[in-house]
Amino acid sequence: MADFDMVLKCWGPVEADHATHGSLVLTRLFTEHPETLKLFPKFAGIAQGDLAGDAGQPRHATKHKIPIINFKLIAEVIGKVMEEKVGLDTAGQTALRNVMAVIIADMEADYKELGFTE
Repeated sequence: MADFDMVLKCWGPVEADHATHGSLVLTRLFTEHPETLKLFPKFAGIAQGDLAGDAGQPRHATKHKIPIINFKLIAEVIGKVMEEKVGLDTAGQTALRNVMAVIIADMEADYKELGFTE
């Protein structure tokens, strides 16, 4: 629980402006891992520089079968954005990695149970 509590200490500003932070995370994900863009057909044909302002980004969350490795990538990007924008320190980043590892492991188990394989 200590890891969750540490992450929650910095979560308020993220939650207060989730649209901006979500956009920053996706834009960073696409910049650092361009191969992930193909997993979001909604953004096909949109220039990399224009993605940050795309209002369609929030809609991606309801339709996906994203391979688990990409959740690991986005978790790292979330940590970087939280470090830059809300002051998540090194201990907080470690806590976030631990929390995300639990969430991703649960998702991976659900994927297997539902028959979604990568």
